[in-house]
Amino acid sequence: MTARGNGGWHLAQLNIGRMLAPIDHPLVAEFVDLLEPVNAIADDAPGFVWRLQTEAGDATSIHLFDDELLLINYSIWDSVETLKDFVYSGEHRDALRRRSEWFEKLDELHTVLWWVPAGEVPPPEAAVERLTTLRRDGPTPEAFDFKTTFPAPVTQAS
Repeated sequence: MTARGNGGWHLAQLNIGRMLAPIDHPLVAEFVDLLEPVNAIADDAPGFVWRLQTEAGDATSIHLFDDELLLINYSIWDSVETLKDFVYSGEHRDALRRRSEWFEKLDELHTVLWWVPAGEVPPPEAAVERLTTLRRDGPTPEAFDFKTTFPAPVTQAS
């Protein structure tokens, strides 16, 4: 991971979604079929730094909650803009528009953003803590969303 822009900071993001059916159910088969190509596009996207995945190439078997239907997406990008460009364009945007076919509508916030020092990857449990913070406190520099973003911290030279 290299530091680019943002004074040596990268943007971490976590989003969660509760599937309408188990990952091997025909109801969500089209979503499963989209995972590999959309993840490949993310991996090659400008500003992409890292994403949580198993050897299978996705994170569908990683469960941070006591609910097997709750999937996570945890990644790091070089800026809010590059993440937003990926999320809201191309094949990812097309899949996002179909979200209701595969995922329940959650009543709580399901996406959180925060700044991390370039080169650091906080453990997934820390990402869940950031989501909890956003739900409890609303957007702050420690945990925010796309509607209310904050600039990367300013690091003082020593």
